[in-house]
Amino acid sequence: MNAVVIDTNVLLVANQQHADISEECVLACTVKLLDAKTKVVVIDDGFRILNEYQNKTSAQQNTRMGDVFLKWLLQNKANTDRVHQVTITETAKDNFAEFPDQALQPSFDAPDRKFPAVANAHADKPPVLQAADCKWLNWWPALQAAGILVDFVCPDDICGFYGNKFPGQPVPALP
Repeated sequence: MNAVVIDTNVLLVANQQHADISEECVLACTVKLLDAKTKVVVIDDGFRILNEYQNKTSAQQNTRMGDVFLKWLLQNKANTDRVHQVTITETAKDNFAEFPDQALQPSFDAPDRKFPAVANAHADKPPVLQAADCKWLNWWPALQAAGILVDFVCPDDICGFYGNKFPGQPVPALP
């Protein structure tokens, strides 16, 4: 089965709602969202991911790819051929029993913890699509060691953001 978990920033980049992003990255995110419609999109059954998508995009828009994807996801959330909903157990605010590396969880951005937790809760351990959050460059090795892959959709952009956010630090290697 081809399954995927999608970080919200992939939708935002496809919508051109992310500052300083390249046109190549916008196109890459658009292609990934179109491709996701041919796979199984994995979300949580507590609607944490869907709620975040809805807070940052609009299913009523029909001109931006992230919004179009959200509308498709809402229309298909009960179609198990297209969308799988998994249960994640919140043990404390934004802490999940299913997070793949409990030692990493405290240093991981709280709002992003749901994405690896959802991937880990799914039987296929699907990759997490990540577009523009450069902190994930520090986290992917531990996630991969725990069985969760990160698909960096925009490697050039994310490495550039890392250099700007953490000046003087070497940019970590990509998977």
